[in-house]
Amino acid sequence: MPSDVRALAGDLSLAVVRLTRHLRGRRAEAQISLTQLSALATLARDGAMTPGNLAGKERVQPPSMTRVIASLADLELVQRRPHPTDGRQIIVSLSPAGRALVADETHAREAWMTEQLSNLSPEQLAVLDQAVAIMNQIIAGSE
Repeated sequence: MPSDVRALAGDLSLAVVRLTRHLRGRRAEAQISLTQLSALATLARDGAMTPGNLAGKERVQPPSMTRVIASLADLELVQRRPHPTDGRQIIVSLSPAGRALVADETHAREAWMTEQLSNLSPEQLAVLDQAVAIMNQIIAGSE
């Protein structure tokens, strides 16, 4: 691997970490952890599913997801109902409060990001648009 690619990998990784830190900073009044928020966001995006499916999508072990779901249910952010065909399973879905929380979190991050992007030139925005597509391609290739 050429050293310039290695340097780019390091620079990109650090930039992503720093951007993530700034986005997390929008959550100053957050009532849930990032792990919980990620599970809620997956349910918002992909719909109701079993805890096992949610664990797979979140790339965590099923027992960890069981604890996350239990904590979210205690906060009334998710609803659990019996699986329609498998009595050993449950289906987890967002509650109205969970849906509202995801919307609020998304709005806060997008408002900050929109403000930051509004300071860029059209050329810089085009480069970022291409970078997002490339990053999504990298992510898709690793799943």
